Amino acid sequence: MYSRTCTPQKCDALEGTNPRLRSHLRNGDLEQRQRQETRVLDAMFVAGGLVGLYFGAEWLLRGAVALSMRLAIPTLIVSLVIVGFGTSMPELLVSIRAALAGSPDIALGNVIGSNTANILLIIGVCALIFPITHWDSNVRHDALVMVGASVLLLALVQFEAIGRLAGLLMVVLLITYLLYTYRMSKTRAEALSQDIVQQKKLKPAMIALLILGGLATLFVGAELLIRGATNLARYFGISEAVIGLTVVAVGTSLPELATGIMSAMKRHSDIMIGNVVGSNIFNILFILGVTSLLHPIGVDQRFGWFDVPIMLLVTLGLAGFLFSKMGITRIAAGAMLAGYAGYTVLLVQV
Repeated sequence: MYSRTCTPQKCDALEGTNPRLRSHLRNGDLEQRQRQETRVLDAMFVAGGLVGLYFGAEWLLRGAVALSMRLAIPTLIVSLVIVGFGTSMPELLVSIRAALAGSPDIALGNVIGSNTANILLIIGVCALIFPITHWDSNVRHDALVMVGASVLLLALVQFEAIGRLAGLLMVVLLITYLLYTYRMSKTRAEALSQDIVQQKKLKPAMIALLILGGLATLFVGAELLIRGATNLARYFGISEAVIGLTVVAVGTSLPELATGIMSAMKRHSDIMIGNVVGSNIFNILFILGVTSLLHPIGVDQRFGWFDVPIMLLVTLGLAGFLFSKMGITRIAAGAMLAGYAGYTVLLVQV
């Protein structure tokens, strides 16, 4: 048996004896180089997609907040809706694009992985930089909603698909939560939005450029990330669920991670507690709700017995911290990061 590839010397030696075999070997070598180039291109798609999601979310959020200020929208609405919507746009576009592209494991894994990473990775990094010793006690109410949303997701992934009826239920629950927060937490929302309203007002042309440019960058970033991630998963034999739970999930959480690091460096890591809790609620009720309304999401069995239970366990752990007033020390932060690393290793083996 002859190898399908050959060195130039071997091919030259075979040229006079068997031209057909030499041509076959050279074709095999060309195909191998083309596959390698394709993998490099897919990796570039993933990297470019992550960069696009990060900057797209940043530009969209800045533009949306600036627009709300110019239109005299109350800062409460800015804090509860616009900021929450803006920071969830990467997850939303990626999940919708993945579901429509026939990759439901990425759509679902993106949300589950993002919630797990938000707690173990983002809070872990923030607390490692500066321990989190205090936070707004009102966030406990939101923590209960986060736990409830996680329990709901655990129930939904026991079925073969998350259908439109379940999506409608999640959207209704989110609207109910926002209305409740609007009525009961006005003081808290106003306080959390102080940093937002202090930014300099932008001109209308710049606001439009930020919003439109941010949306366009997000769409392109989501497309590149999904295309590159799915191709790499198929090539290396890695399930799309694992890709969604790791690369895609962390990638869509980059805006939150960057904000968390900046807050920690300013010794305001406690602010990230509220951001993470709110983001996790939005991820489940908003992202999965809207995505399943547009296109039912198929559910892999592994989500029901492994990934969502772990996400729920981590969520309960965070809620326990918030109710116990223990604080998150550097030791606890190190344990959270070690737990996330161990979880990532287990993902490949399950």
